[in-house]
Amino acid sequence: MNEGRIDPSATIHETAVIAPDAIIGRNAQIGAYCVIGPQVSVGDDSVLHPAVKILSHTTIGRNCQVFSEAVLGGPPQDHKFENEQSFVQIGDDNIIRECVTIHRATGEGEATRIGNRNMLMSYVHIGHNCQIGDDITFASYVGLSGHVLVEDRVNFGGICGIHQFCRIGTLAMIGGMSGVAMNIPPYALANGRPARVYDINKIGLKRVGISIRVRNDLRLAYKLLYHSNLNMSQALDAIDREGLERSPELDHLLQFIRSSRDGKNFRGNNQQEADESTVA
Repeated sequence: MNEGRIDPSATIHETAVIAPDAIIGRNAQIGAYCVIGPQVSVGDDSVLHPAVKILSHTTIGRNCQVFSEAVLGGPPQDHKFENEQSFVQIGDDNIIRECVTIHRATGEGEATRIGNRNMLMSYVHIGHNCQIGDDITFASYVGLSGHVLVEDRVNFGGICGIHQFCRIGTLAMIGGMSGVAMNIPPYALANGRPARVYDINKIGLKRVGISIRVRNDLRLAYKLLYHSNLNMSQALDAIDREGLERSPELDHLLQFIRSSRDGKNFRGNNQQEADESTVA
């Protein structure tokens, strides 16, 4: 973004403050007292309600709704940050409610990314370098520390706290007021302080059309992983011996568990790196 552009069809309130190099898309609406800083792009048909602040180096996609007092593109809360150029990248069709904060990344050229069709309810915080997928619901007051990865269709209950470097798997559901300090695998129901896996998200799986056979296979895998006297390696061997018919969902679960166990994907695993980063 080197030159600013405001599409003639955009609606801009007279009290809004917009940097000269900002880009405002077709039919976008910028409400009263909004502040749009340098190197910001607001996509077509997106709406910024009154008093939104987009500080810098932030891209918002099409048809997003950003509500009052949200602050996007602020610097990361990280002692390692040295004012390097970093970004926030937000996809299409997101709803970002009141007082949400989303911080830029640490690291030259790095980005905090939000996918498509997500709902971030009031006071949600997304820390630096987080990677957020699609179709996720964050209830109010959820806080993600730095470097958290959230796969698609996850549902967070209110007032959850997520430790840095954690990974949350597809279609997981985290109960309200949980404290997540380790990876949560795909299709899991988890709850508590610290959060523990206690079942599979059978309702969520059914809603997205996963067959009863696959749901039953996942339930058996979870029984061996979390409700047996086996350690993780023994449980994985037992799942292999069961001869379950392979499916993309079962393969994803087993890959997630193996990579977490081997220290290849974030928390529980990559503890030293996590503990060297400031909680954001």
